[in-house]
Amino acid sequence: MDLRPFVRDVPDFPKPGIVFKDITPLLRSHEALDYISHALAEPFKNSGVTNVAAIESRGFIFGSGVARVLGCGFVPIRKPGKLPWKTRRSEYTLEYGSGVLEIHDDALTADDRVLLIDDLLATGGTAACAATLARECGATVVAAGFVIELTFLEGRARLDGVPVHSLIEY
Repeated sequence: MDLRPFVRDVPDFPKPGIVFKDITPLLRSHEALDYISHALAEPFKNSGVTNVAAIESRGFIFGSGVARVLGCGFVPIRKPGKLPWKTRRSEYTLEYGSGVLEIHDDALTADDRVLLIDDLLATGGTAACAATLARECGATVVAAGFVIELTFLEGRARLDGVPVHSLIEY
């Protein structure tokens, strides 16, 4: 399925010079959502993934579907102050600012094999931060999956050899 017609460019958002890849038209299509869940999960069906860890907020939309397809658990990686239990936190930088992510201390263990999911891979800061949090919990990061990858920003390089699977590349 060609997902590109479902993605629109929004120039100068969230600040001048950024061309935001808006996926809200994609979210209106149940066929596209179903396709994405299966297409992101397919390469990892036999990799022993025990949990999908998805990054707030758009990663949650896709991560829960991928977890259902893989028959595994779902772990939210969230912005500060959103998780009710003891957390680990890590800071990161991205193309238009910086941020912090958190995960519950007990969300993952050394027995877990994690697939990271988010909507977009740009500079790789957010995904690298999520991978760090998963590893700090003791888990193995098997791979990372994204609906969109902005290849010109070379975000894969920040993931330290974690295999990346993207459905659309720009």
